[in-house]
Amino acid sequence: MAEQAEAAPAADPLDVLVVGAGISGIGAAWHLKTQCPGKTFAVFEALDGIGGTWKIHTYPGIRSDSDLYTFGYRFKPWTGPPIATADQILAYMNAVIAENGLAPYLHFRHRILQASWSSRDRLWRVRVDSPDGERTVHARFLWMCQGYYDLSKGHTPDWPGFADFAGMVIHPQDWPADADIDGRRVVVIGSGATAATLVPAIADRCAHVTMLQRSPTYFVTGRNANDLADELRRLEIDESWIHEIIRRKVLRDQADFTRRAEAEPEAVKKELLMGVRAYLGRDFDIATHFTPRYRPWQQRIAFIPDGDLFRCVAAGKASVVTDTIERFEPQGIRLASGDRLEADTVVTATGFNLRFLGDIPFDIDGEPVAWNERLTYRGMMVEDVPNMLFVFGYFRASWTLRVDLLGDFVARLLRHMDDIGAAEIRPEPPAEMAATERLPWIDAENFNPGYMMRGQDRLPRRGRQPDWQHNQDYWTEKDEIPAIDLDGPGLVYRDAEGRVLGKDAAAA
Repeated sequence: MAEQAEAAPAADPLDVLVVGAGISGIGAAWHLKTQCPGKTFAVFEALDGIGGTWKIHTYPGIRSDSDLYTFGYRFKPWTGPPIATADQILAYMNAVIAENGLAPYLHFRHRILQASWSSRDRLWRVRVDSPDGERTVHARFLWMCQGYYDLSKGHTPDWPGFADFAGMVIHPQDWPADADIDGRRVVVIGSGATAATLVPAIADRCAHVTMLQRSPTYFVTGRNANDLADELRRLEIDESWIHEIIRRKVLRDQADFTRRAEAEPEAVKKELLMGVRAYLGRDFDIATHFTPRYRPWQQRIAFIPDGDLFRCVAAGKASVVTDTIERFEPQGIRLASGDRLEADTVVTATGFNLRFLGDIPFDIDGEPVAWNERLTYRGMMVEDVPNMLFVFGYFRASWTLRVDLLGDFVARLLRHMDDIGAAEIRPEPPAEMAATERLPWIDAENFNPGYMMRGQDRLPRRGRQPDWQHNQDYWTEKDEIPAIDLDGPGLVYRDAEGRVLGKDAAAA
């Protein structure tokens, strides 16, 4: 099992230090081993095993809200149902590790305390809290793969009277192993994918479960199966072919749906609500409880496999209440409407807190880096931060699609640096951009879930030029990122002595 690797990295300095052993970090390790076989690297993970979010989240029913043909890696065929449980995803990741000999590169309980760049040495000096105590590791390149939210604590609003509630309060991100909800009256606060997953997963155990939402979310329903994949398997087609065919079909369908959501939002809205109506019938108040105030795809659309949430509601095992909380009381929640929800247990499925690069302190030659003041180069490298790339995936497509794209890019970049004798690369925007407006990471008109709006000030900035923003468009980036001119504008290389290389040498 991958969880057994604890040996110290063999090289110092490492060519590459990967931070995080979730879906991004394991993908990064595969790309380094297969595309840069001469490079030394290690993967440091603060937890005691792989998985990241899939390890942390243990609430009932935990599952993906993306299909695994695209959430899975391009190089590892997915053979299970399109929507997978956390255990299935972890098993898939462990298979990737075992099949590719990645375990020796993984180092658990290695929490990064600080990362400091030395322009004199052209190295990152990384302080690490490890099982053997605090130590320092040096690396030529950092590949940051921690995801984008705080795994240590979920977001819980400060409601009036919250401390007065006499029952049990649980955040899904910190679900107790001994949580007893059998026969209890449970209120799940939230309307997103987590709430929609939890409600049907616990409905048969509770006396009753109520999903309390401030405003509705769009959902899409369907069978948790892929008919084309099943037919290709019946025809005994090779699994690698099936994976590629279904992956392309899913991506094409997603691209078409995204374009339709922008071009004809009312038609898409009608189709989504018809899918809900098919389960709940004509008498259910869909206008109040399942009709969002925003257009489709301004926030993530969660997939409800086999309509399980709606079937629970239709059967009377679960209720949906759309209202705001006035205050908590010892035995429940008083709503703004004056109604009262009685509860023995409250589950706060109210989202998460954004973090950038795990809130690790970074400095360059002793000067702290303020991420929220800097632009990013294509949402993967940060202005004037040397030899560092981070993974930030897609909101409207599977996160892992960008892991594979950036894995190819990093491998190509490292080989290019070797070819030209570069010890350092820094993204540097053109001089004329210095005085231009630095915009939030993402346009609220484009994508505006609560966690993003709450946390914009923790993220880097974007510019108006395409090279200086993460456009969240996989269907464009899948062609653009492989075609990036590594000697093009915005990327400045230096040798071990600090001399500028290539096209920028004369200007320097």
